[in-house]
Amino acid sequence: MKMKWLFSATLAAAAVSAPAFAQIGVYIGAPPPPIRYEARPPLPGPGYAWIDGYWEPYGGRYRWVGGRWDRPPYPGAYWSHPHYDHYDRGWAMHEGHWDHDDHGDHHDWGHHR
Repeated sequence: MKMKWLFSATLAAAAVSAPAFAQIGVYIGAPPPPIRYEARPPLPGPGYAWIDGYWEPYGGRYRWVGGRWDRPPYPGAYWSHPHYDHYDRGWAMHEGHWDHDDHGDHHDWGHHR
């Protein structure tokens, strides 16, 4: 009986502590438009990094999100820019984020097949 209780308690603890991952995919049939060129405004101060603009899905279409200056969240952080991959259901965006590694920047801006 004690072993059964211990097993149940361990199973319950694992279920509660396990992270819940939910992925909501937004797919658009057409690829995003070409990346726009933007002139960078003046650097607002030391320690800022430029984050290029990108196309984001919005209501079944794309809308442009302008580039911006931002401060990395920690020393040595790299900006991994947003990009799109093509799947059977259409184009899906992978959002940009700060990362500890530049991953060799193996994906180009914008579109992947």
